[in-house]
Amino acid sequence: MSKTPETWDVAVIGGGNAALCAAMTAAEAGARVIILETAPKPYRGGNSRHTRNFRCMHHGPLGPLVDSYTEEEYLADLMKVTDGKTDVALARLAIRSSEECLPWMQDHGVRFQPSLSGTLSLARTNAFFLGGGKGLVNAYYRTADRLGVHVEYEAAVTHLEMDGDRIGHIDYTQDGQTRRIIPKSVVVASGGFQADTDWLARAWGPAAKNFLIRGTPYNRGIVLADLLDQGVEQVGDPKQCHAVAIDGRAPKYDGGIVTRLDCVPFSIVVNKNAERFYDEGEDVWPKRYAIWGRLVAAQPDQVGYVIIDAKSLELFMPSVFLPIKADTLEGLAGQMGLPPDRLRATVDDFNAACGDTSGFHPTELDGVSTTGITPPKTNWARPITEPPFYGYSLRTGVTFTYLGLKVDENAQCSVGNQPITNLWAAGETMAGSILGQGYLAGFGMTIGTVFGRIAGKEAAAHAN
Repeated sequence: MSKTPETWDVAVIGGGNAALCAAMTAAEAGARVIILETAPKPYRGGNSRHTRNFRCMHHGPLGPLVDSYTEEEYLADLMKVTDGKTDVALARLAIRSSEECLPWMQDHGVRFQPSLSGTLSLARTNAFFLGGGKGLVNAYYRTADRLGVHVEYEAAVTHLEMDGDRIGHIDYTQDGQTRRIIPKSVVVASGGFQADTDWLARAWGPAAKNFLIRGTPYNRGIVLADLLDQGVEQVGDPKQCHAVAIDGRAPKYDGGIVTRLDCVPFSIVVNKNAERFYDEGEDVWPKRYAIWGRLVAAQPDQVGYVIIDAKSLELFMPSVFLPIKADTLEGLAGQMGLPPDRLRATVDDFNAACGDTSGFHPTELDGVSTTGITPPKTNWARPITEPPFYGYSLRTGVTFTYLGLKVDENAQCSVGNQPITNLWAAGETMAGSILGQGYLAGFGMTIGTVFGRIAGKEAAAHAN
């Protein structure tokens, strides 16, 4: 152990959106705040640097958002994707608080831009950051610096010492040394455990070794495991996570938002045996993109393949990787390692099941569907007939896991239903308190912003 332990009013563990919201809020309340960020400075920000929007309730036009998006509609969207597996009281708290968050974000340096087009259909519900998540993260760090927040990078927290009903001290490693601080209040905002593929495999089985990790490689769940081992109340299923189907050529870690594929609604998706396995047109993409990671995970070798034709190529935002291209379906199958005869039969069966396509509308549910085929395609079902043909490989890309710290409406953690007097949690590390399964585009940023602000306020009040 090096140096005499420093004393801080509020220690925030993590360096992404939730951590920054907590740190800025606590500093504005007069607290002396330190952020312990595991990542090096160029990679600060956790998964937040890969985000691009924030889902926001509003009663009328607000910033870049058009029309209105009510609490009840927002909750209905959430209940649909989670199949009702959510803490409704905490969900409503997040939703109601989101409206005041947008102007607060602007006051703290975030700038917004008009919504992106294509399959997103989010102009009414989601506010897009100018410069993406990296722009938001950098703006918040600038504001935090002006507020006097101290940041330690490459500061990997290893242990939070429980002392009765409170956290007594925090140990972390930096520059090859173990250091200790003594905080009056602690906010844990250090994400899930998704970057620890051994932990994923314990939950999912060997299939998890084939998963890709969309976000930061630094979210390994070390703080989460340390607290759970000490009896801090947990929430969530270790198998539940925000997992999407991403380009199979993405790197193992940190591929980010650009590796996501938005072409599924205009495609058919097959497994390695060239068989379709789910309705590609079930709903608009922001409400269904997050189920496809789990769907692909259930297929042989945890892979899938998107097949589209020329008339659909311009209907979605492109991936960072160019699609595979061929003049014939058989040629495409050969390049993708699929059985050509089987792919041809699958496409022919799908084409024969397509009906009248005159009502096709790429940005809304259009009811252009198949008949007499399983699985059906309930929207955007057009025959795949126009060469050249294009394909993408799909792999499961995990964004964050839902096993986490259970919190109350004040973002406070507990042991045996007794509050830990100086411990709060925000962001992905407590998102399982609201997300039992499934995901809604932009909602992770809502959770992080709302509960980060709550945790920062409560932590500062305790310290003061």
